[in-house]
Amino acid sequence: MAIINFGGIDENVITRDEFPLSKAKEVLKDEVIAVIGYGVQGPGQSLNLRDNGFNVIVGQRKGGKTWDKAVADGWVPGKTLFEIEEACRKATIIQYLLSDAAQIEVWPKIKPCLTAGKALYFSHGFGITYKERTGIIPPADIDVILVAPKGSGTSLRRMFLEGRGLNSSYAVFQDATGKAFDRVIALGIGVGSGYLFETDFKREVYSDLTGERGTLMGAIQGLLLAQYEVLRENGHSPSEAFNETVEELTQSLMPLFAENGMDWMYANCSTTAQRGALDWMTPFHDATKPVFEKLYREVASGNEAQRSIDSNSKADYREKLEDELKALRESEMWRTGAVVRKLRPEND
Repeated sequence: MAIINFGGIDENVITRDEFPLSKAKEVLKDEVIAVIGYGVQGPGQSLNLRDNGFNVIVGQRKGGKTWDKAVADGWVPGKTLFEIEEACRKATIIQYLLSDAAQIEVWPKIKPCLTAGKALYFSHGFGITYKERTGIIPPADIDVILVAPKGSGTSLRRMFLEGRGLNSSYAVFQDATGKAFDRVIALGIGVGSGYLFETDFKREVYSDLTGERGTLMGAIQGLLLAQYEVLRENGHSPSEAFNETVEELTQSLMPLFAENGMDWMYANCSTTAQRGALDWMTPFHDATKPVFEKLYREVASGNEAQRSIDSNSKADYREKLEDELKALRESEMWRTGAVVRKLRPEND
């Protein structure tokens, strides 16, 4: 474990240099890893583990679209693809990668399979952190661990195939065997992490829920839409408004500050852009920080988790979700975006 200084604060970090894939395979050589769920994280993590040479099986409800997707990805029914309970019985490590709502629903079937010495693995701290609300309380004689890639399963898989890694956090909630740390790091390396940084289940879910609702998804859509609307209301065309709001951000500026930092991006913009960015970042900070503070309080109180549980457990949740996503998809800004993406040179 390396101690890395981030902005004056020391953190525990595990890199692939100090914990190489060969060591991870040695740690897990006698383990059977069952990936439960084949939706968001399941495909990327299971395929990366398989390609890295680990003993992996998939557990999924038979007959649905995700079962068929698993078959299409090369998982073989009766050999490497099973119904959820059978996969859990066969496994020594159960990667519980169903959605939060599905984890609550399926937990009564999972718990009896958690015999002494097994490991229960999460990629989200939700179920354990809010256990009074979810009912997910593991037995005391198993390891409970977490690896949370900082991105979607699609990104995890894409970066793996490109020979890169997606950074992940890791945590040990319960160490019943004395092997929990080695198990969690080996799995983190196996699923394709770039480096692993230490957290705990509560901090992971608090930061994750804040990030999803904040800069990663909720806030960014709100900011983009507000700017787009102001430009349109002042006579700018849809193409101009979208290019100035979204296209330049995602295609030009984000890669620059992802590679070299915001200060470098500022230094390599026009002096007019520099001055405006430096002057206006404070009003935007001051306007939005109270919203982030309220958001964090709602997450920490459990209110945000309860809203998610209540909403996602309703019988008509999928239909209502599709209606909301359709409205987003059919808004002028994102219909314009669909046209702009087709006009990019790489699509010629």
